[in-house]
Amino acid sequence: MKKDELEKQYSPSRWSHRMAADDVIKAHVKALKEGTEQARSLAQTLINVPYGDGDGEKLDVYIPRTDSLDVNLVIYIHGGYWQFLSKEESGFMAVPLIDKDVVVVAVGYTIAPKGDMDLMVSQVRRSVVSVIQQYSHISGLYLCGHSAGAHLAAMVLSTDWSQYSITPNIKGAFLVSGIFDLLPILSTYVNEPLKMTEEVAVRNSPSQLVPQLKQSSSGCQIVVAVAQNDSPEFRKQSEEYYKALEAAGLNVTMEDVANTDHFSIIEQLVDADYHLTKLLLKMMGKS
Repeated sequence: MKKDELEKQYSPSRWSHRMAADDVIKAHVKALKEGTEQARSLAQTLINVPYGDGDGEKLDVYIPRTDSLDVNLVIYIHGGYWQFLSKEESGFMAVPLIDKDVVVVAVGYTIAPKGDMDLMVSQVRRSVVSVIQQYSHISGLYLCGHSAGAHLAAMVLSTDWSQYSITPNIKGAFLVSGIFDLLPILSTYVNEPLKMTEEVAVRNSPSQLVPQLKQSSSGCQIVVAVAQNDSPEFRKQSEEYYKALEAAGLNVTMEDVANTDHFSIIEQLVDADYHLTKLLLKMMGKS
C-alpha cells in the first residue's frame, strides 16, 4: 500500500460520516470530558492514585455508593494513538456502571514522545497488578480499551505474569477498534513521536503473542469490537486478531457495531442503553 493510502487508512477521523476530520476529534474530546465530569459528579472518586513511581503512573477510581460486596471492577485504558488524551477524560464509562455497583478505574500512562511503547506496555501491566493488590475483594475484573488502549489491553492479556508478584484473573475484556499488529504503522505519521523500530513493533504486537495470551488469559471472555465506519485497515486489524484468537480456541466474539465510527463506538459507553454497555453488564451478570 502506498504511503498516502496507508496514512489515510490509519487516520480514523477521515472515515467518520458525521463530520469533518478536525471536527470529529474536537467533538470526541468534548464528549469524553463531559462524560468524565458527569461520572465525577455521580461517583465517589479517588484521583491520581499512584501505581508506580513515574510521573504518569497514576489512576483515577470511580466508586459506586454501595455496601454490596459483589462489586465488579473495570479498568479502562484510553486511546489517542499512544500520544494524545489522558486519564483526565477517561472516566465517562462509569456513568451507567455506577448504578450497577461497578467500580471503574481509568489508567494514566506516559504517552509519546516522553514515553515509548515498551514503557507504556509495562505501565499498563503494572497498573493492573496495583489495582488487584488494592482491591483484592472484587468479584470480577474486566478490561476495556479503545484504539491504542485496545492494543494496550490486549498486551495486558498477553503478559507473562511469572515476572510479576501476582497473576490476575481477568474475566472479560472489550477491545474496541484496536490495532493489534503495529508493523503497518511504522512508516506512518503515527510512529513519528513513538520512534518504534521493527523489533519494538514486533515484540509489542498482540497479533504475535496469541500463544502467550492463551497461556495467561485462557479463561477470559474477549469481545473484539469494531465500528461500521472504521477504515478498512482498522476493520481488518480487528477481524484478523479475532480470527487468530478464535483459531487458538479462545472464548472470543466479534461485534461489528452498526452506525458507529472510530469515535462514537466508545463515546456511547456513557449510555446505559448502548449495545456495548449492555453487553458488558450482561457479561458481568448485571443485566
